[in-house]
Amino acid sequence: MLQDTLQKLLGIYGPTGREGQVVSALRGMLEKNVDSMRVDTMGNLIVEKKGKPGGKTVLFSAHMDHIGLVVADVEETGYLRVTNVGGVSVDNMRARHVTFGNGVEGVVMCQPVRDETAGIRHLFVDIGAKDRAEALSMVSLGDVCVYAPDCIPLGKYRLASPAMDDRCACALLAELLLSKTETENTIVGVFSVQEEVGLRGAAAAAYQVDPDVGVGLDVTAWGDSPEVKLPSVRLGEGAAVKFMDNSMVATPSVRDALIAAAERAGVPYQREVLPFGGTDGGAIQHARAGIPAGTLSIPCRYVHSACEVIDMRDMESALAILREYVKEPILA
Repeated sequence: MLQDTLQKLLGIYGPTGREGQVVSALRGMLEKNVDSMRVDTMGNLIVEKKGKPGGKTVLFSAHMDHIGLVVADVEETGYLRVTNVGGVSVDNMRARHVTFGNGVEGVVMCQPVRDETAGIRHLFVDIGAKDRAEALSMVSLGDVCVYAPDCIPLGKYRLASPAMDDRCACALLAELLLSKTETENTIVGVFSVQEEVGLRGAAAAAYQVDPDVGVGLDVTAWGDSPEVKLPSVRLGEGAAVKFMDNSMVATPSVRDALIAAAERAGVPYQREVLPFGGTDGGAIQHARAGIPAGTLSIPCRYVHSACEVIDMRDMESALAILREYVKEPILA
C-alpha cells in the first residue's frame, strides 16, 4: 500500500506555488480517515487526527512542491526562456523532457556558450512552436514546467522518478495518518507548500498549529555512489535520523525519541549529518518562540534530478519508526 500511495503521488503535477493538484489527491485519500482537514492561506493542507485529552500535539510536515522552470520570456523564434524555481541544475536539466500544468510537453536544452560556464540563463525550452505567437498560444509567461513523470523500478526494492523529493515523504505521512495506530497524542499532518524556495509553507503552518513538538519528513542526500561519500547515508540501510543540516541542529530530545522509536520498532536506522540543505524541520524549530523539532529522512540518490532513487525498505523503516514515535514524541 505504501508503494501504491507513492506512485499515485509521483505522477501529479505540483511545482512550487502550484501544489493544488497534489492537495486534491491527498484530500481524496485521507478525508474519510481523519478528524479535520483544511487548506490555509499559503496553500498548505493541514490534517488532524485527534488523540486523547491531555495528550501532546505532534506536527509532521512533508512538502508537496518540486523544482521546475518558469517561463520568463518567449523569443520570436518560439523558444521559451526560463528561470529556476528552486534548486535547478543546468547539468540535470539539459536535454530533459518536461511538461506544463496544461499538458504541453517540451524539451529543455542549453545554448552553446564560449568562455563562460553555462548557467540557468542559457537554458531554453522547445515546445515545437514556430514563432512567439504560437508559443504564447500554448503557454503563458509565468507558467512552470517540471520533469515529465516517469517512475521506473530499479532492481527488487528501488524506484527512480522525478518528484521523489518530497512525494515519498508525502506518501509516508499519508500512510501514517491512514494507520490504525492508537495514541494519546494528536497528530497534525502538514503537507506543505513552497519548501523548495525557503521552507515557506511549513513556517506558516507551524505558527498556526503551535505544536508541542514537530518533525520534518524529507529526503536526504546519499553517500554510496562512486566518489560520493558524504553524508554517510546509504540506500537500503534504514531511514535516517537527522542530527543537523544548514537549517537546524535537531532538538536532542526529539532526535533521541526518534532513535528510541526505531529501536522499539526493531528496524534499521541511520544517523544523518548533512553539510548543506534544509528541511521543514528547520522551519518548525524556528517558529514562534521555538518548537522542539527534528527530521526523519529518506536516503535518496541524485536529488533534484529526473531520476531520484529511493529504496522502499527505507520507506518501510521510516513508517515503522513514525508509528512508534507518535506514542512517545519527546524524551525528557
